[in-house]
Amino acid sequence: MRKIDGLFGWLLVLSGVGHGFGAYKTYQAQPATLLWALSTSFAVFLLAAFNIVRAGRTHDRTLAWISFAGCLVWIGFVIWFGVLIGNMLDFRAFLNLVITVAPAGFSLRSALAGRS
Repeated sequence: MRKIDGLFGWLLVLSGVGHGFGAYKTYQAQPATLLWALSTSFAVFLLAAFNIVRAGRTHDRTLAWISFAGCLVWIGFVIWFGVLIGNMLDFRAFLNLVITVAPAGFSLRSALAGRS
């Protein structure tokens, strides 16, 4: 199960790479907007790193809570993006939602482990 958990962290990395390339292609003539778009890619890389590390440290409940909170925030942004473009089934929104729900579940499971 840890391998599947870690796989979703790496899928988040790929999502960040895709976002970075898409942002550059779309906003290369708008440096201020490009900066903000690339900062989003950086945030996804951090979320991915939290989840990859957490997948190997299933006993670390603090890290699990941090990962869970980050996933929830990212899920909120993904839903907001889908609403803004008027299509939650858009490939970008839907794929990011699926990729992030799994680590959120794994994170919550780790965070709650050992509770009575």
